[in-house]
Amino acid sequence: MTAAVLPLKFQVGARTLAAVPRRLVRVALSLDEVLGWRVPVLPVLSPGEDGYLVTSLPVDRMQAIHAPGLLVRVRQRYRRYWIDLTAGEAAWLAGLSANARAGLKRKARKLAAMPGFAITRHAAPDEIAAFHPLARAVSATTYQERLLGSGLPAEPAGLVALAAADRVRAWLLWLDGAPVAYLACTADGATLRYDHVGHDPERGSLSPGSVLQAEALRDLLAEGRFARFDFTEGEGQHKRGLATGGVECVDLLLLRPTLVNRATLAALALFDRSVTLAKRAATHPAAARLAKRVRR
Repeated sequence: MTAAVLPLKFQVGARTLAAVPRRLVRVALSLDEVLGWRVPVLPVLSPGEDGYLVTSLPVDRMQAIHAPGLLVRVRQRYRRYWIDLTAGEAAWLAGLSANARAGLKRKARKLAAMPGFAITRHAAPDEIAAFHPLARAVSATTYQERLLGSGLPAEPAGLVALAAADRVRAWLLWLDGAPVAYLACTADGATLRYDHVGHDPERGSLSPGSVLQAEALRDLLAEGRFARFDFTEGEGQHKRGLATGGVECVDLLLLRPTLVNRATLAALALFDRSVTLAKRAATHPAAARLAKRVRR
């Protein structure tokens, strides 16, 4: 594991208001490690490294982390969701709520009636090479790329190399002869990861991302190549609605006890509390009434 400069973000939703760069060793647990009860062993820090960022650490393993003398802070809590791809489509659909099944059918019917509707699958190296520029055009319009910096990589070489080892599955959803949503996933053993996703925001009212995700899952359930679909870190209504399992996890920040690091953690804690209080205040009936008056 090597250290990299990672920003500690002062963030509201998807918007980053400020960031403090720290040189951190990122220790990311795979889904197999999360489900296999692994406790990560932290490597020795080198001079100039500020600490560690441990991601997807199950909550029940937090006390097992051995990090004497370091400052510890939970950066976020979430449930890491996944789908069992071995059970078959009928079992997966039966596990969804009635509302989720009805919603997927309604959205799929609406899109299927649109001119030029199609979904294409891409897996072989030449298919991924053709997929990449089309998906990049969609990715450039998305909030994932503009606000989160998690768009599809600019160069296709990495994905093409993985495709040569049968470690990529990707899909495009088309309307009027142009792609409007994409999904690109890479494999870690028998697990396929939810790596890159996005849709044209001008088509957002049609829910192309939801329809594409559902069709991709049906494709994977029928193929039988992978055992699990990993939604990776972070929450999301679509993840909760489609998953068959989940594990409560945290992203854990561990820093050397320097003055700068202490001040950074204190500022982050104050900022996070302020955001939480502001969100609670916004839901108060008086605030809602005021907002209505302003909109008038």
